[in-house]
Amino acid sequence: MAGRMMGMLRGGMVARSASGSLRLRSGMGMPVGTTPPPDKPLHIQHELIWDDGSAYPEPALDRIAAPQIGKYEALAWLCGGLSFFGLVGLLAVWNDKASKIPYTPKEYPFDNLRVELGGDPNVKRTTASV
Repeated sequence: MAGRMMGMLRGGMVARSASGSLRLRSGMGMPVGTTPPPDKPLHIQHELIWDDGSAYPEPALDRIAAPQIGKYEALAWLCGGLSFFGLVGLLAVWNDKASKIPYTPKEYPFDNLRVELGGDPNVKRTTASV
C-alpha cells in the first residue's frame, strides 16, 4: 500500500496535476502577451507608446503634444529647489544646539550641591534669586 502511494506521489497523479496547473498557470495563460520582435525600423515615436501586450496600447505621456515647460524655466525651478534645501541645511547648521552644549547639564540634589561645592551654608537661596 505504501509503495503504491509513493508511486502516485513521485510520478503519478500528483506530479501530473501539479505540472499541468503550473505550466498553464491555472488555465489563465501568461499575464500579458509577448510583443513580436521588430522586423522593420521602428517609428520615431515608438518609445512613447506603452505596449503591455493588450489589444489597445496606451501612450506613455498621456498625449502631451508640446513640451509644457521650457529649459530656462526648468533651470529656475531646479535652482530654486536646490536653494531651498541649501537654506534649510544652513539653518540646521547655524541652529545646532548639540555643538553648543555637547552634554546634558546635570541636576544634583541639595540645591545642585551648592554647599558641597564651596557655597556658604548660612545663605538660603530662594527661587527668585535663581
